Order: sequence, then structure tokens, then C-alpha cells
Amino acid sequence: MKALRKFLDKKKPLFEKGGKYAKLQSTFEAFETFLFVPDITSKTGTHIKDAIDLKRTMSVVVLALFPALLFGMYNVGYQHFRSAGELAATGMFDLFLYGLIKVLPIIVVSYVVGLGIEFAFAQMRGHKVNEGFLVSGMLIPLIMPVEAPLWMVAVATAFAVVIGKEVFGGTGMNIWNPALVARAFFFFAYPSKMSGDAVWIADKADTFSGATPLAHAAALVGAKGEAATSIIEQHLSNTWDMFVGLIPGSIGETSTIAILIGALILIATGIGSWRIIVSVFAGGFVMGTLFNLLGSNSYMTLIPAWQHLVMGGFAFGAVFMATDPVSGTQTTRGKYIYGFLIGFLAVLIRVLNAGFPEAMMLAILLMNTFAPLIDHFVVQGNIKRRLKRVKVTA
Repeated sequence: MKALRKFLDKKKPLFEKGGKYAKLQSTFEAFETFLFVPDITSKTGTHIKDAIDLKRTMSVVVLALFPALLFGMYNVGYQHFRSAGELAATGMFDLFLYGLIKVLPIIVVSYVVGLGIEFAFAQMRGHKVNEGFLVSGMLIPLIMPVEAPLWMVAVATAFAVVIGKEVFGGTGMNIWNPALVARAFFFFAYPSKMSGDAVWIADKADTFSGATPLAHAAALVGAKGEAATSIIEQHLSNTWDMFVGLIPGSIGETSTIAILIGALILIATGIGSWRIIVSVFAGGFVMGTLFNLLGSNSYMTLIPAWQHLVMGGFAFGAVFMATDPVSGTQTTRGKYIYGFLIGFLAVLIRVLNAGFPEAMMLAILLMNTFAPLIDHFVVQGNIKRRLKRVKVTA
């Protein structure tokens, strides 16, 4: 590391004012501060010295995503060879290698396009490169179907960075989670590539269904009696597979175990809000319970409330999307309200609107929009309570 530090110190004058590559100063600074913690402080106002900065914070989130990423690669291979009827004859390493080959290009496209736009905006504006895409660049591939065409991933990523973040001023100014903006754009612009049975399994055999548990659950809406029971027994009874993640779905969203490992990392390091995570699961469970008690169709009454928490992208959204510190709420009480409403709305939408079975995306984006309003009312409520305790004299 000392040799690398000396190399950077030697090249640094070339990128400073008056140097040969002064126009690329923000690009050089981005790579330098990614490798080494900067030794600079603010010039005015409050000075805070800490061992962690925004790049280190983003790096911890990426680290927390690795369990879901690695399992997602394994599951891509698992689902492919399972659909082809070759699972028993294929080793674990071959399953993972197949998934790696399929997933890695999506990650590369996401980072190349996203960071390219970030660097371009930094150069045009003459400011430092924002660090936020370190996380968004990993989140976008994990919430995409494995069969998503690379050019579509590139277009969705570009839309998310430009429209979802840069038009608002860059990292720290966006009102919506950029990764979810990419998924929403992909969902509405290319619906055939985000729905159906073919998109969730790479090179799926024609004779294999490939439907996700949410798709099977949605079929319960019009099913009654033996038909509903048959769907439950054949497709929705193996909750363990849903919890482990050996089911069709987006690359990084299937394994609740891997996601919870990431949640522990975020909570232990203080990066992610446990209040939001717990509240999202609580809201989903409450809504699921209400459906169990008052439901009017088989989907509402036959799917246990806790099963909603391990289906689709519910757990992934609760841990990695809802906890975004920029687009979420900032107040302590607001985090409980915000998280609870996300979980509540996610189950409500997925059950009542079969057109949006993966409702976590819509629930989070909706609550991103209202997060500032929630914080406003929480702050105003605190002010009113404090004024009642204070005796004002003229």
C-alpha cells in the first residue's frame, strides 16, 4: 500500500490546477479517495473528524450485499440446470460458475454506464465525483431478471442516474432511490422483460414453468376449493426453499437468509436503520394478518402472513432499499412510520393488484415521496409538545 501511495503522490501534481491533466482532477480524486481515506476537513462551520467517510460507508453497504450477490449467482446456475433436468449431475462449483458468467456482464454494464455518467457530470460541473453509485451500481443488477438484455440494463441505469439523481443535484439530493428508479423504468418501458416465466431463469427449458412464488400466489385470486389447494400444495408449500432462496426470481432477491446476513452487517456497523427494517417487516405482517382474518379470496386467506415476508423482493427491499438514508425519513419516530407503511402497502398492493405482484418497488417509491412530509409532521409534533411544557411569560 505504501508503494501505491507513493505512486499516487507522484502523479497527483499532473491532475492539480496547472497540471497536464487538470481537467480530470475530479476523476483522479475519485479513485484516490476510494483507495485511501482523505486527510482533509471542512474549511468552515462545524468540524467532525471520524474514521469513516461516505466512500467507506458505501463500501460497507456493498460488502453487505455480497451474500445476496454470491447466492444469487449460485441460484442462477441452480435454476438453469434444474430446468434442464441436469441438476443431479452438476456440481456446486459448476452451478456458481454458470451464474457468475450470466450475472457478471450485468454488473459490468451497470457500473460502466452509471459511473461513466457520474464522471461526465462531475467534469461538466467542476465538482468531485459522487460516491453514491458505488451502491446503486450493485443494487441495480441484483433487482433485475437474469435474462434482462444488457442494452436495456444500460438504458435503465442511465435513466436512473440522470433522471433519478443528477437532475436533483446528485448524491444526497435525490428524492427517490436511484436503483428503484432503474427498476421502475425497466418495468414500465420493457414489461415483457420483467414479467412472465421465461425471464427469471437463464436459458430455461421450454417444458419447465419458471414461475415465481408470487406468480403462483396471484393465481389464487380466482381459484377456489380444490384448485386453490392444489396451487398451495404444488407451488407454495415449500417455505424453506423460499427462505433459503432456491426459487426463480430477481438475481439478488430470492434468499432471505443471505439478505438477513447483510442486514446484520448494516445494523452492526450502524449504516442501516434497524428501526426501518423491523418496521417494514411488522407492517407487512400486520397487513397479511388482516387479510387472513378478513380476506375475501384464496390469496388473502390461504397465504399465511409470515409467508409474505419471504416471497418476492420483500426482504431485499426492507433491508437494502427502504434504509436508503437519502430518500428515507430522518427522524426517529418517522422511521417507524415510514417503514411500517412500506411493509403495509407492499402486501396490500401485491394482493389487490395482480398487475403489480412485486409491489415492494411501488411501496418504497411511494413512501420515498412522502418521507419529507412524515418528517415534517414528526418535527412539528415535537415542537408542539415542547411548547406545551414551557410556560411563556410576557
